[in-house]
Amino acid sequence: MTDLATTPTARAELGATLRLAAPLVGANLLQMAVYAVDVVFVARLGEVELAAATLGVYVYGVVLFALAGLVGAAAPIIAAELGQRRHAVREVRRSFRMAMWVAVLGSLPFMLAMAHGQALLLSSGQDPLVAARGDAFLDILLWALIPAVAGNVMRITASALGRPGWALAITALGLCVSIAANWVLVFGNLGAPALGLEGSAIASLTTSVAMMAAYAIVLVADRRLRRFRLFGRWWRHEWSRLRQIVVLGLPIAATMTFEGALFSAAGFLMGRIGVTEVAAHAIALQIAAFLFQVPYGIAQAATIRVGMAYGAGDRVWIGRAGWAALTVGTGFMAFTALALWAAPRAFVSAYIDTDAPANAAMTALAIQYLAIAALFQLFDGAQAVAAGVLRGVQDTRVPMLIAFAGYWAIGFVTSVVLGFWTPLGGIGIWIGLAFGLLAVAVLLVDRWRRREAIGLIRPA
Repeated sequence: MTDLATTPTARAELGATLRLAAPLVGANLLQMAVYAVDVVFVARLGEVELAAATLGVYVYGVVLFALAGLVGAAAPIIAAELGQRRHAVREVRRSFRMAMWVAVLGSLPFMLAMAHGQALLLSSGQDPLVAARGDAFLDILLWALIPAVAGNVMRITASALGRPGWALAITALGLCVSIAANWVLVFGNLGAPALGLEGSAIASLTTSVAMMAAYAIVLVADRRLRRFRLFGRWWRHEWSRLRQIVVLGLPIAATMTFEGALFSAAGFLMGRIGVTEVAAHAIALQIAAFLFQVPYGIAQAATIRVGMAYGAGDRVWIGRAGWAALTVGTGFMAFTALALWAAPRAFVSAYIDTDAPANAAMTALAIQYLAIAALFQLFDGAQAVAAGVLRGVQDTRVPMLIAFAGYWAIGFVTSVVLGFWTPLGGIGIWIGLAFGLLAVAVLLVDRWRRREAIGLIRPA
């Protein structure tokens, strides 16, 4: 137990959370731009190539999202080791090394599955030509998985060790590499061959490798980070630490997959209603996903700050770190909710021409969906940050169960009932999403509120 004299004040903790979260939020927003670059370039190749790239990126994205959750367990473990301050250098190095092992070993079976991309796409009922082109895209993209996940481990470690600014700088570098590589390889500029869809996949691979290499350079060159000698004895196993990462990380991966799959399933439900509904849903969801990157970055910072307090065994600090993050996250989402409610057309106009008569129906539906999105912004921010603070005290199994029950037993079921058994249609599906987010937010925040009563914090 630390001395209360060393416990950060509420104001100091709020400032520390903001300083840690700001570059992580910026990196998350830039990462979304990196993902969008491929689509922007491939869209000029035609409908088949665009469909193949979209489906390929979706498969890759789901896998990467899950693996990021798995290795994300390194964040609370490293933070707790720093909070304990006992042999921190050695323990942090062990956690980093085993997280890198998990990144490689965990990626291999998914790479094997992606190598059979055509069979995967055909089994989901996709057009054979699209499936064939998607297979060619995935055959290249699968090699980006290990560097992407390994780079995520390095990003987590650098942030936990007090250098979150590198995440923003390196993601900005990745965006530049992605734009340049796509421009050169897709259309054959600067004397390079025009590789089309395959060129876009190579560009993604190049971007992932470049970002991983940049993080590796930072870890060995940065004055604060290099003293941990993170790449020392990389071949040495620590089975107990590897098991700790996997046990803590699997529920995180499942939780993130449950949430992502819910919104993907909503898209398929929209497809059963109509093409216009699907397009409007995609636009509204892109806007909501962009805004979600802010509380997601705050949640990443919260895991580190709460994890340090948890390692120190300081109950007061744990509470202050958690509530500071929840206040910032929900406060920002309250602001975005007001913005969406006041000017939804302005957000939609960033994606389509809202004044074009051909887009009138799509625009009207997207605005209606955003009105509901404005309501669930608070819920979405609260559940994201609450999950982050609970990970800080290494509580992941019950939040996983809450996510499954809230997103699927409540959210998905409500979407189906309101979307197909009432006249609400697409609006009913979005109301179901809001109910799911509300349920998860209430249960996770309540679990955080009762953290001592239910034994999440070990005795002093």
